Amino acid sequence: MHETKHKRWLPLLVLLVALPLGCGGLDFIKRRLPPPYPVENGIHFQFEAPSAHRVQLAGNWERNNWLAGQAETGSYNIGLMADEDGDGVWTLVEALPTGRYQYKFVIDENTWKEDPNNPLRVDDGFGGYNSLLIVE
Repeated sequence: MHETKHKRWLPLLVLLVALPLGCGGLDFIKRRLPPPYPVENGIHFQFEAPSAHRVQLAGNWERNNWLAGQAETGSYNIGLMADEDGDGVWTLVEALPTGRYQYKFVIDENTWKEDPNNPLRVDDGFGGYNSLLIVE
């Protein structure tokens, strides 16, 4: 009987110990944004980065060329996304013809992240991944 009493309290004890240690692991509760999707004038990209000051969409299509532009334009605004309502979700509509494209989001000009909302990805050749978009 004494052993059964402990078994009953064990799940509660595990929960009480794990909660303070694992609260950072509750990321699954965050809202999920959809992967890029077609809209009237292109493909709608979204990335959640509430503490970012600047987010850019970098990709391998000609006009973007991984933020280099068509011919090294010198513009720092290539792929610049907007968070007009201040909710931390940055958006951009990009006109893309039919094709396969690789992309990442660049946060504050130095942190490159794959799209956490898009399960399609390919090796980036640098030990990480690029997100993959197929426009049909």
